[in-house]
Amino acid sequence: MIVESEKDIEGLREIGRIVARTIKEMREAVRPGMTTKELDELGGELLRRYGANSAPKVTYQFPGYTCISLNQEAAHGIPGDRVIREGDVVNIDVSAEKNGYYADAGQSFQVPPYDPKIVRLCEYTEQTMMNVIKKLRHGMKLNEVGKLIQQEAALGGYSVVRNLCSHGIGRSLHEYPKEIEPVYNKHDKRMLKEGLVITVEPFLSTGPEYVVGMPDGWTLVLPEPGYVAQYEHTIIITKNEPIIVTLP
Repeated sequence: MIVESEKDIEGLREIGRIVARTIKEMREAVRPGMTTKELDELGGELLRRYGANSAPKVTYQFPGYTCISLNQEAAHGIPGDRVIREGDVVNIDVSAEKNGYYADAGQSFQVPPYDPKIVRLCEYTEQTMMNVIKKLRHGMKLNEVGKLIQQEAALGGYSVVRNLCSHGIGRSLHEYPKEIEPVYNKHDKRMLKEGLVITVEPFLSTGPEYVVGMPDGWTLVLPEPGYVAQYEHTIIITKNEPIIVTLP
């Protein structure tokens, strides 16, 4: 989507706030012993309360209101009877629609007791996302997103999950540019333009660089032991620092 009016900006900000608040309230509700289905039901209730719709459910008939992934699961975890336990790494990814506008965000965090290595992975992934976002401008090549993610990950001593991408968003959940690679691709000549709406969502891991699909057709997991973290915001590209719409 290319933003064309103040109405577009306000529509994106509204759904962005809803997504951010839903993640915040879900995260605060996480307790050992609850199932991912119970956590997802809370997410669905929050979206209804805010007058929004679950984007993955509406768009892809995803079997949940939100994506909830645990430990070696990197993305698109289906809510179900899995029990959240002490020390688990939880990823909550919420995308939603209201009045024809879409926003998408995610956070990874550990349930206490904390492991300093996992806490650092999560915090560093968030830091990577923010460092990338603040550098993006109108006129830059789109492949700068991947280049910056790759550089930040290397500085932190982490691997980039190469087959999980950022994407365009705005009037639908996934739109042009549909795949924004998380590593540098010299052949990608697409440009960032003022008003373009995209997500920035690095997935950093303690080892594996690729995820594999599970038989359920949705869940993506690390193929060997390790941990992965994701942070995501929806942003609007401008001539200056991007506008982050997924803030509470």
